[in-house]
Formats: sequence, structure tokens, C-alpha cells
Amino acid sequence: MSWQSPQGTYQNGHPTSQGTLRPVTPHKMEQLKKWGISKYKYTRQYLSERFGKGTRTVDTELEGQIALLKEAQVKYMNVLKLAKQMTHHFHGMIQSQRGIAEAFTDLGMKSPELQIEFNHNAESQRSLVHNGEVLLEALNFFTSNLTTLVHKTMEDSIMTVKAYESARIEYDAYRKDLETTETGPRTAATTSKAEEAKQQFDVQKEKFDRLRGDLAIKLRFLEENKVQRNYFSSSFR
Repeated sequence: MSWQSPQGTYQNGHPTSQGTLRPVTPHKMEQLKKWGISKYKYTRQYLSERFGKGTRTVDTELEGQIALLKEAQVKYMNVLKLAKQMTHHFHGMIQSQRGIAEAFTDLGMKSPELQIEFNHNAESQRSLVHNGEVLLEALNFFTSNLTTLVHKTMEDSIMTVKAYESARIEYDAYRKDLETTETGPRTAATTSKAEEAKQQFDVQKEKFDRLRGDLAIKLRFLEENKVQRNYFSSSFR
């Protein structure tokens, strides 16, 4: 007979292998320790910057491009929202025009004395529907391309920005630790600690430099695609 408890599965009063807790290996413990230390350093650096007490690495050119990207994304998202509203309302108007054309055709069939006038109005409405469908197709093309730009191309760059900003905080946290150990008294213990801090700093610097390079490439890619974004506006010409 078996039964389930919060601690695991028991059978005849004895725990089964399914409910046996797996011991935490030294490797796992070391990973958890490193993760905790890294999170502590990150939080400490983040809070010190927020309160104006910590120094931060600043790439003026790159951060200017990041600010422009975030501003552009907000503006494009607003344009996309308005374009979708316009497409929805215009689609409704075309449906109304199509309904009016059908109504005029029906009236022309039932009112011989006014058949010419009704048929003329019906034909005018059908012409408007045809031209409207061409514009609606252009609107759909516009919103489709703008959706890709905002929610895929730009969002991908924004995610890289977030990863870069997080790596920058980690980089500055380990940079601060390295500077602290290097400026302290030189003993065998502090020398060993400084070497360890230098190794940890080098790892963070490599990560930071890699993300900075990735971000610079993506931002340049967006800049080079201005022609493609300008093509959107030609849909309405």
C-alpha cells in the first residue's frame, strides 16, 4: 500500500526511491555560491548608482543611440496603433459601401422608373469599393511591415540593450572590486585576492565587450534599414 506525503512517496511505511531526495553535489553548491555572490555584487552596484554613490562606465555614442532607439520604438508603436485603427475603420467603410451598392441594385430592379438613377449610384459605390480595396491592401502591407519592424527587429535590439545594460552593471561591480583590492595594502593574502578579482573582472569584461559589439552591430543594422522604413510611406503615394 502506498501513499503520498509532502516529503515523497511511501510504501508500507517506508520511503520509495521516487521520494528520495537527491543530495546537492559540491559542484552545485559552488555554482549556487557564485550565483549568489554575483547577484549581490550586481544589486550593490545597481543601488549605488541609483543613489548617486557609484561610478559607471559610460559609452556616450552608444548610449545616445540607445536613447534614440527607445524613443523611435515608442513613436513607431504609436504609428502602428493608429494605422491598425485606420485599417479597421476603413475596412468597415468599404463593407458599408458594398452594402449600399447592393441596396441600390436591388432598388433598381424593383423600381423601373428610377432604375437608371439607382444603377448609376450602385456603380459609383462599386467603383469606390474597388478603389478602397486597393488602398486597404496598401494599409495591410504597411501595418504588416511596421509590425515586423516594431515587434521583431526593434524588439530584438531592445532585448540586446537590456542584456548590455545588465552586463554593464556587472562589469562595473567587478571593476570596483578590482580597484578596491589593488589599492589596498600588499600582502600575500591581498595579492591572491587581487589576482582572483582580476580573473573575475576579465570574465565580465569579455562578456561586456561582446554584448557591446553585438549591440553596435544591431543598431547599425537598424540605421542602414532607413531606406526600408521609408518605403512604408510610399505605400500611400
